[in-house]
Amino acid sequence: MPSSASAAPVIVLFRDDLRLADHRALSAAVGTGAPVIPLYVVDTAHGLGAGETARPLGGAVRWWLHYSLESLSEGLRALGSRLILRAGRPHEVVPQVAAETGAARVLLNETVVPTHRESARRMAAALEDQGVEAVTLRPDALVWPSELKTGTGGHYKVYTPFWKALKQAVGDPETLPPPERLPAPDHWPDSTPLAEFRLTPAMPDWAGGLRESWTPGEDGAWACLHTFIDGALARYRTGRNLPAEVGTSRLSPHLRFGEISARQVWNAVRSMAEPNASTDAYLSEIGWREFNRYQLFHNPDLHRTPLRPEFRLFPWREDDADIRAWRKGLTGYPIVDAGMRELWETGWMHNRVRMIVGSFLVKDLLAPWQVGEAWFWDTLVDADWGSNPGNWQWVAGCGADAAPFFRVFNPVLQGEKFDPRGDYVRRWVPELREMDRRVIHKPWQAPLELARTGYPEPMVDHSHARHRALAAWRGIKDAAE
Repeated sequence: MPSSASAAPVIVLFRDDLRLADHRALSAAVGTGAPVIPLYVVDTAHGLGAGETARPLGGAVRWWLHYSLESLSEGLRALGSRLILRAGRPHEVVPQVAAETGAARVLLNETVVPTHRESARRMAAALEDQGVEAVTLRPDALVWPSELKTGTGGHYKVYTPFWKALKQAVGDPETLPPPERLPAPDHWPDSTPLAEFRLTPAMPDWAGGLRESWTPGEDGAWACLHTFIDGALARYRTGRNLPAEVGTSRLSPHLRFGEISARQVWNAVRSMAEPNASTDAYLSEIGWREFNRYQLFHNPDLHRTPLRPEFRLFPWREDDADIRAWRKGLTGYPIVDAGMRELWETGWMHNRVRMIVGSFLVKDLLAPWQVGEAWFWDTLVDADWGSNPGNWQWVAGCGADAAPFFRVFNPVLQGEKFDPRGDYVRRWVPELREMDRRVIHKPWQAPLELARTGYPEPMVDHSHARHRALAAWRGIKDAAE
């Protein structure tokens, strides 16, 4: 359809879909032939109003968002367009921009994030009052959650049947190419300079490790995917458990911001790699991400409320000194401390180690899982609305298809099994670099060497902590029965 600069423009609202390819709303906007105004609202208000608050973004996510928006803006400029940035509540700002520009329609992609969906509902109502149509396109998921139901019509709470249903439903998902050009309006609305949002840290600037580790943006996402397919994917089934090796895709932050869609990753892995146990294992991990977002769709309070109600009575111990030592990587258990220091330095942690440090916090220290979830929310560049709380509930034994609480990871045995030479620990816990591999995961067995390193002794005895945790679990189990 030919474009007309004098026609009423169409606004495309970007949210967690910061890409040009496989963007349903953007493609639909181009298809109208009208001028297109790409818009992103930095939610500095962190709320919906009337006492309902959205969850503020963590520091690491804000850092990533800055550079992802910068990348999207560059991509739009190459198409003859620009990204308009505004601050405030999206359901208030978008109608303002529509009024300023005379837009006839606002297009956006659907999302599973509860506050985003509520904001979109309020935005649509405000736009309707102005005579502007709001069009929501689906999905940002492989299969929209309401379309996957059990045989009795409920929603899935166990992963295996969900995964079977998802695979059957997804088939060969269609992906859309990026537009070749975006028609511009006669006049652009004002845009706030990105730097004014202060998304990146300044004093102090703690993001040096993030800058060295990541390339946010759509191009960075595709480079990451191709590197994975050409390398680690072939050995993913076993390599994903070895934190000292490059055995995972590291696509999680790119997926978190929608710089690449789950559909694109799904199709690329299936088309570029030979089907085998490793490709199946990786696609299953994409399925697990979908499962967590599915749970979020059905449980909007996922980051606060355990899905298993008996865990509301669990006798957690919120000891500030214990939690500080865990956050700083000073627990005395090398594999735990290596993971926490990797997180602080790079904004990311290997998935196997996430399970180990999570188990240590909620079971060895009996700290509430919400404490760990909140710390990861602030420090992870891939802090996803569904995966972060869903995975913490899994570790704590209180979520959907969660690991049973009585499964308590032994940090020494986990280190010896998955970091047998101690290479991961040596990288992130430099005090222990000279430790012999036979004791690197239990350095207290070499007391003279340990004393010279300055590394702490274990803050808890794991055997004692395990018995304490199981006793607490039996208590709520008996009360529930």
